Amino acid sequence: METMATATLVAWLGFGLGGAFGIVAEHANFCTMGGLSDRVLFGDGRRLRAWVLAMAIALIGTQTLELAGLIELKKSIYLGANLPWLGALLGGAVFGFGMTLTGGCANKTLVRLGGGSLKALVVILVLAATAYMTLRGLFAPLRLGLDRVSALDLKAVGDQGLPTLLAWATGLPAASARTVTTAIGGGALLWFALGDRAFRTSPRDLVAGVLIGLLAIGGWVATGIVGRDDFEPVPLASLTFVGPSAETLMYGMVFTGATINFGIAVVGGVVIGAFLSARARGSFRLEGFADLSDLARHLAGATMMGIGGVFAGGCTIGQGLTGLSTLAAGSVLAILGIVGGAILGLRYLEEGSVWRAFRSVLAGG
Repeated sequence: METMATATLVAWLGFGLGGAFGIVAEHANFCTMGGLSDRVLFGDGRRLRAWVLAMAIALIGTQTLELAGLIELKKSIYLGANLPWLGALLGGAVFGFGMTLTGGCANKTLVRLGGGSLKALVVILVLAATAYMTLRGLFAPLRLGLDRVSALDLKAVGDQGLPTLLAWATGLPAASARTVTTAIGGGALLWFALGDRAFRTSPRDLVAGVLIGLLAIGGWVATGIVGRDDFEPVPLASLTFVGPSAETLMYGMVFTGATINFGIAVVGGVVIGAFLSARARGSFRLEGFADLSDLARHLAGATMMGIGGVFAGGCTIGQGLTGLSTLAAGSVLAILGIVGGAILGLRYLEEGSVWRAFRSVLAGG
């Protein structure tokens, strides 16, 4: 199969995976920020557990592909030898805080755009622009500088993967270390997700968690197996939305006939899938900003998500599912940052002050 045909096929698969993601997320109201909000403010953990179940499915499936020799996760962006721990934590926290201001993370914003939200259109444009500025523009030197002064050099170990670190620390064979970390990590996530009866008896959330996890695995299959090419292989990747949203914006502005890549195709697929689902359910409706303060809050949140998402290396899906499925240490740190930042943001919306919100979080409120 020719390289161009392979890349085109992978892009179409990405569009299909994105479309399925948009349909599932729109129909089931799948949203990490919403799940955290439900849990923190109302004590309802069903949507949060759907995210965690998706994590578990993605992790177990992805590691099974790796153990079977079907994909090589070391070729992904997540398993570098340098661990930018500070950027992952701080960027995750900024992203998490920002998504509370916009009412959803990057993937939820795309789903809302498909459902007719003009607010989401503004958010995704600002998110994409600031993400690109952080990747390659004005803010890139700050990101690179932070990585230079804080990143841990793990070249002597191999990479930042938890299986690699376990093998180095214990002397276990690589395959055994991977099996152990997969069993512990996947088992813990499944235990948390399925340990709540309310979640187990909520078909909508249960099915959404399973399907989203399977779609993340599908991304690895599309790029790592279908996209395998001896001369110009498709970059190994799966579902993620901050960087691809930036690439989509640039593609639209400077289009010169280049081929749409997997990430851009996924972004487009999510919007189309959510649109089709919303139209089918009769939930499609145009939505604008309530007032100037609503606009300002969304602009601030979108900027924080764009910058923070790049510093963290991904979003609630890019790091929360795709990154974590590689068992990268940086992904674990990014998830902790995102959750912590989101909890602080939720308290900020209640308290009206970052300082009071921070004290409330520290007090366990």
